Amino acid sequence: MIKKKFIIWILRIIAAAILLQTLFFKFNGAEESIYIFSTLGVEPYGRIGTGIAELIVVILILIPRTTWIGALCGLVIMTGAIFSHLLVLGIQIKGDGGLLFGLAVIVFVCCLGLLHHYRKIFFNFLKIK
Repeated sequence: MIKKKFIIWILRIIAAAILLQTLFFKFNGAEESIYIFSTLGVEPYGRIGTGIAELIVVILILIPRTTWIGALCGLVIMTGAIFSHLLVLGIQIKGDGGLLFGLAVIVFVCCLGLLHHYRKIFFNFLKIK
């Protein structure tokens, strides 16, 4: 039981830390962020809106009662990021060696693990048993 709680907290911290770290670049208008959202045709509103959504996800993930909601929202956001890389942007952004893509995949996997852990709460919310 303690091991499972530890793993859940590790998943929370990894997802939150990555999302918080990328917020700095979104809100400060880093060259890579502007390039990404310009290529997608949603600069600056997409960049700032995504940053706000990710900040909300971080808060939700770190609060135990709302972790499943944050994980679900994080999964949706990261799905968009991964598909944007695969279909429009490419794996590498400005010579980053695929770092941003890799971080999106890591957050996706963490959110998937969290959602799997909280699946009973999620299905009860949906009234599915």
